[in-house]
Amino acid sequence: MADSRTSKRVLAGAVVAAAGWALRDVPAELGARPLRTGERRAARMRRSPQFKDGVFYNSMPGRTEVPVVPPPNLVRELITGGEKRRPPGTVPLLTPSVVPPSPDGLRVVWFGHASTLVEIEGRRVLFDPVWSKRVSPSQLVGPKRLHPVPVALGALPPVDAIVISHDHYDHLDLATVRALARTGSAPFLVPLGIGAHLEKWGVPPERVIELDWEEDAQVAGLRFTATAARHFSGRAFTRNETLWGSWVVAGAGRKVFYAGDSGYFEGYAGIGARHGPFDLTLMPIGAYSPAWPDIHMNPEEAVNAHIDLGGNLLLPVHWATFTLALHPWAEPVDRLWREAKARDVRIVAPRPGETVDVEASPAVDGWWETLIRG
Repeated sequence: MADSRTSKRVLAGAVVAAAGWALRDVPAELGARPLRTGERRAARMRRSPQFKDGVFYNSMPGRTEVPVVPPPNLVRELITGGEKRRPPGTVPLLTPSVVPPSPDGLRVVWFGHASTLVEIEGRRVLFDPVWSKRVSPSQLVGPKRLHPVPVALGALPPVDAIVISHDHYDHLDLATVRALARTGSAPFLVPLGIGAHLEKWGVPPERVIELDWEEDAQVAGLRFTATAARHFSGRAFTRNETLWGSWVVAGAGRKVFYAGDSGYFEGYAGIGARHGPFDLTLMPIGAYSPAWPDIHMNPEEAVNAHIDLGGNLLLPVHWATFTLALHPWAEPVDRLWREAKARDVRIVAPRPGETVDVEASPAVDGWWETLIRG
């Protein structure tokens, strides 16, 4: 009897120790509370037109958070419809080009989800890099990759700037940030408050540039402007203590717009009028739902936003890599392709890792339709 009790205590201790080890990074993953990290940052946040009563707000009101308790039909679909939310076969990956960027060209590599490398006028800009297997505060639970990253993070060429749209786990990844902080020297351009997370994770303050909407900064000969989005923020139990946003990257002759995460809103026309037209727009097309219509665009709305912005070529992001909503895996790109053809909008739908020259982009070939079930 005593041996049995001892064995149970040992087993319980082992389970607690294992759980503690598995969850050791969770406190760091949750990030910082920006208003508590110094008066200089706090004062800037309080001066923002988007900030009121301790949190940030959208310029266009709406329901901007995923409901805590989803509707019953969504719960039922979550339980019974998992198969169609995964790719029907192995997602094809390509190796990005290693040719040096052209001093006046524009190329782009989509790595999956929102992680994208833009080569603009000889400079490299990395958007929302996420290399972890899961987008979660723990690598043991949460949405898991549906395909590998096409290239190891350490194999990326040196970048000139790293741009973050907001602090959700599928756009701001602690492990990736730490690796980029150790191995490179590029500055991080982020919306207000997110610098607090980065500095907590070891990014030197001099490498962090925090901007409010319509503020800009010059980096490596490019002008980066933080622009509006209709979304929300938060990594723990707090919400909207950091700002979210989209980004304009402008060179001498080329312009790129990255939407980050956003519902469709009237602000796109204003961004297009002030900062467009754009040679390339990177537009989110996945993770939409009738349960949260104001925080993620559907594919048709992404086309509307692209037109509002004065975009030339649309490259879809925020699909294919993580299951974050209940729609079928390929539905976002199918709907986008159909809408683009109906409205004569130029799009490209590359495989992860494929290098796209914006001036000579390949025709859409429906590669996702040809996957062979493994």
